[in-house]
Amino acid sequence: MRVDLFDFELPNDRIALRPARPRDSARLLLVEGTAIADHEVMELPALLRPGDTLVFNDTKVIPAQLEGHRGEASIGATLHKREGPREWQAFIRNAKRTQVGDTIDFGESVHASVLEKRADGSALLHFHGEEPVELLLERAGRMPLPPYIASRRPADAKDRADYQTMFAREEGAVAAPTAALHFTPRLLDALDANGIGRETLTLHVGAGTFLPVKAADTSGHRMHAEWGRIDAATADRLNAVRASGGRLIAVGTTSLRLLESAAAEDGVIRPFEGDTAIFITPGYRFKAIDGLITNFHLPRSTLFMLVSALMGLEVMKSAYSHAIEAGYRFYSYGDASLLLPQPVK
Repeated sequence: MRVDLFDFELPNDRIALRPARPRDSARLLLVEGTAIADHEVMELPALLRPGDTLVFNDTKVIPAQLEGHRGEASIGATLHKREGPREWQAFIRNAKRTQVGDTIDFGESVHASVLEKRADGSALLHFHGEEPVELLLERAGRMPLPPYIASRRPADAKDRADYQTMFAREEGAVAAPTAALHFTPRLLDALDANGIGRETLTLHVGAGTFLPVKAADTSGHRMHAEWGRIDAATADRLNAVRASGGRLIAVGTTSLRLLESAAAEDGVIRPFEGDTAIFITPGYRFKAIDGLITNFHLPRSTLFMLVSALMGLEVMKSAYSHAIEAGYRFYSYGDASLLLPQPVK
């Protein structure tokens, strides 16, 4: 499909620079079939059914944004996929000033060598020393805020907490599964009281999620791979939910993409561990999920394509137009939507 079909105008003042406080006070746009209604996140328990299950991503964001030098040249690195105990693939700023074999000094006694340069502008970095790379990043790294926030303000101490979900446990993401940022202990208590279950899986979100689609047609875009895992016990419980008539509601596009990667053609979710580069566009047949909670996404982005595949492009354009007109806050720190497509008959 033509990428320009997924374009829309978004005023800059709709981009949220900080999350709602408390987190569960954010607004929630319900899109059910073709109907649109305004709610708040704390109303979510009443919008779901007893027996439904929410599926969260328990990945934890690491401080993966690094600033350093090679000689006199300033070099920036955003780690986005681990490839070994001390090796990370990274997007490099000022990459022309680095060569294979160069060492970059990121300060705080953190150094990395360039092992390989790749055609997409990324590089494979090897971190020196014996300390775990996670400890090095804690010293020298910053939280990797999305470009549309980072271009308007620097990351600060608040982001260390704000850009993590309450489910964050498995270190390895360089972007937060932001739909889950809205969840709080009191919201979980209300969901429990209404008989709504929850499960977790792990998908380490990469910085590739922020890359623009430069191709004119979706067929020309290549997704970056991300590592994920669903264990056998979790897969069994998820399958049991649907077998008993409950719905699986993915919390975030990351959870959705991993569930769909793990699902067989008959909709049965299999245990999964490995990379996925699934790219979901209109025409895709969803196998594993019945709905999605997600924030509002960039024009022409793979994530807006995904929600358009789930709900229909015209429905989502209408929903986004309503959200812009009604003052919803967009992107990672913004408001949420609950997307419930009409069941296929």
